[in-house]
Amino acid sequence: MFIISRLLLVSFLVLSMGFASCNKEANPVTQSRQDDQTVDESLSVVVNDEMKDQQGVEMMNGIEENDLELATFGAGCFWCVEAVFQELKGVSKVVSGYMGGQTQNPTYQEICTGATGHAEVCQISYNPAEISFAELLEVFWKTHDPTTLNRQGNDKGTQYRSAVFYHNDDQKNIAEEYKQKLDASGAWDNPLTTEISSAETFYEAEKYHQDYYSGNGFQPYCMFVIRPKMDKFRQAFADKLKSN
Repeated sequence: MFIISRLLLVSFLVLSMGFASCNKEANPVTQSRQDDQTVDESLSVVVNDEMKDQQGVEMMNGIEENDLELATFGAGCFWCVEAVFQELKGVSKVVSGYMGGQTQNPTYQEICTGATGHAEVCQISYNPAEISFAELLEVFWKTHDPTTLNRQGNDKGTQYRSAVFYHNDDQKNIAEEYKQKLDASGAWDNPLTTEISSAETFYEAEKYHQDYYSGNGFQPYCMFVIRPKMDKFRQAFADKLKSN
């Protein structure tokens, strides 16, 4: 069992960029008491409906192929979230940062106290001609536990809350309807706690947080937490991954 906290790990990395360990449970993949097939089927039904609706909206708005839009999600540790969304076709950029709090220009150390009110988030630049917002939501809900309030695995605190920060009314409506359908489907035993709020000021996280998994795959947290999650994600969404 690793006994060094993630905050201490980051502090150590900033000082020495050396080897470190952390105190997170090696259980990163969303697991409910329902089996995965039930969750998969519920997500697929909802995303297919939402994709049809969104396609109509996109055609009406005349979205060009090269136009990029933003999606901002909080799903626990942003190292994990970033690693997942970076591999999706249609996603051009993923930036880790903070949103939803009251402190201006917060630091990671301040975020970890829970006093600033911010959530760890990833802001995703994507091409809606290649991947829809509904498809991004499908990946979002499948790759974390949206039923645990202010917690993902062993990461506890409001900074780890499940959240969708919408950038327009279309995203708001899609996210709210999707959430309602998932709750009604019984995909999870407990109701979803995912916050759906308007996007606020996005504060980019410190440089050492960016591209964390790709640059620190040897770290214990990456090996024992992120890597198993990525293996399951790649298997579940093989048809949506970028070509190597």
